[in-house]
Amino acid sequence: MSQVTRILSAIEQGAPHAAEQLMPLVYEELRKLAAQKLAQEKPGQTLQATALVHEAYIRLVDVDKAQSWNSRGHFFAAAAEAMRRILVDHARRKQRPKHGGDRQRVELDEACRLADDGAEQVLLVNEALGKLAAESPEKAELVKLRYFAGLSAHEAADSLGISRATADRYWAYAKAFLYCALEDARES
Repeated sequence: MSQVTRILSAIEQGAPHAAEQLMPLVYEELRKLAAQKLAQEKPGQTLQATALVHEAYIRLVDVDKAQSWNSRGHFFAAAAEAMRRILVDHARRKQRPKHGGDRQRVELDEACRLADDGAEQVLLVNEALGKLAAESPEKAELVKLRYFAGLSAHEAADSLGISRATADRYWAYAKAFLYCALEDARES
């Protein structure tokens, strides 16, 4: 049993200082995953990797809610899900009129350039991912780990406890499914 798994078990049992011991062990890995994901976003993203990691960590290690972690992979899968939810919430918030969602972003040197559609893209991907999850939850989990957490195919396969070949098949299917779903969303 790894040190992370032991600490996660202690958190589940209600150990008072276990959450403090977990953060130093997983922080750098979570921050790297968050930075990879945010690097894929369009320029002008206001959410920083550190803020994403901290928000995800707070949601994951909430001492008021009983949580069960089977393994290190389960924890990182939950972290990917938490990061996905945070990014989706952030994208929705940015699209509200109160936060300028009804305005177009215009760069000073390129006044004619179209507005940044990064928030809209995250929402479209989230909607398509919901459709995939309804059809095949295990493939949707793989997409969350790859797209939202930035894990490699090998890391995602390990986290899900599946072979690399199965992960590759799931990934090929999920990409085709999401491509079709995104094309349908753009056409309508």
